[in-house]
Amino acid sequence: MSTTADSTNAASNGTSNATQTNAAVTVLTPSFRLPLGLGAIALPTFFLQPWVGGVLALLALFLAVQTTRIRLAFTATALEVHQGQTRLRQFPYTDWQTWTIFWPPVPILFYFREVNSIHFLPVLFNPGELRSQLEQHCSPQSSAASRQPTDAA
Repeated sequence: MSTTADSTNAASNGTSNATQTNAAVTVLTPSFRLPLGLGAIALPTFFLQPWVGGVLALLALFLAVQTTRIRLAFTATALEVHQGQTRLRQFPYTDWQTWTIFWPPVPILFYFREVNSIHFLPVLFNPGELRSQLEQHCSPQSSAASRQPTDAA
């Protein structure tokens, strides 16, 4: 897990600025498991159904490229999606309603719902780090995995 701390010092006259923070940002480590797994499935499929195998291989190549380019960063207030040094999107935790990582034995898809939209992301980063950060920044009540129906008495 890659962690960087962004800290600022208070003004030298002893007064502090409300915009100054000492917040840690956690950037998830990339993982090539999904593109490699899809590529491994594409190879034998190509010999059985060339067009299906070709589509799977192209999807695996696309996901491998995205794994090298896209980063998820967890800040104190939001999940941020970065491409290099550029922030593409920001998702404040206060807008989140639920989140789920599909198929935990081999995590392939990350889903989260905000107040006005839903989002699906392929798991192109370390799934253990992802789960840890989600549990840290989003309350367990926000997790669909933790919502269980209760029996009414």
